[in-house]
Amino acid sequence: MSSLPARVAPSPTGLAGRTVVVTGAGAEIGGAYVRAFAANGANVVAVDLLRTARQAMETTRTASRTGPGRAVFAPADVTSPSDWQLVVERTIAEFGSLDVLVNNAAVYRAISRKRPLTELVVEEWDQVFAVNVRGTWLGIKAVAPTMANTGGGSIINVSSVVGRTGAVGFAHYVASKAAVEGLTRAAARELGEHKVRVNALAPGLVDNDASRTLNTDAYLTAAARARSLPRPMTIDDLTGSLLWLASPASSFVTGQTVVVDGGQVFT
Repeated sequence: MSSLPARVAPSPTGLAGRTVVVTGAGAEIGGAYVRAFAANGANVVAVDLLRTARQAMETTRTASRTGPGRAVFAPADVTSPSDWQLVVERTIAEFGSLDVLVNNAAVYRAISRKRPLTELVVEEWDQVFAVNVRGTWLGIKAVAPTMANTGGGSIINVSSVVGRTGAVGFAHYVASKAAVEGLTRAAARELGEHKVRVNALAPGLVDNDASRTLNTDAYLTAAARARSLPRPMTIDDLTGSLLWLASPASSFVTGQTVVVDGGQVFT
């Protein structure tokens, strides 16, 4: 067990000294979230499958080195209730608190290829829902009691604009992200009396390795041109809204989905 971290200078976001759990931390976007929180003085527990340990541990080393927050890796399968319990226990043992959860883990890049919904196989459908929906629910379920007993907290579930617009060839992913937004609203209703806020962050199509695996350059270019702010979307475009939802600046915001897509979809 580590001693509690030393106090750090206040950050503009008010996140200095807070403890954040980020799932899917071994992937490109999740790693950026870990580094952004650490850069704002938060201590971060980076969660992902053991097979991603190399990437996740590199992220935590970088985040801790550049600081001022500190980051540690906690291997876990978000579909496992017992793994979630271990994550909560590790977080409290390491940092003494649990203030923010970012439910970011999702099956997207692992989708084999775009398929019409009539050709989707049951196994892939179930895998997508197990991680994207069950994993999000289990995360909320695991952290909510600790947050409620310690004065509240912020839970941010990562959704997607396709949960609202639909997308050809991704019916399982689309349905799972729509479910995440419904779960967000239900959880916000239930947990508000305990000062636990629950919101969703819905990114547009980010131009990164994962999206380039499943989409052509022409599709990504067309998506960029369709935005009111007509340019490719980067991971950095997401971190500001994420930090705001995690911070005291959004203390009266719950049950909402914040869409970050450069003005492609208006809600």
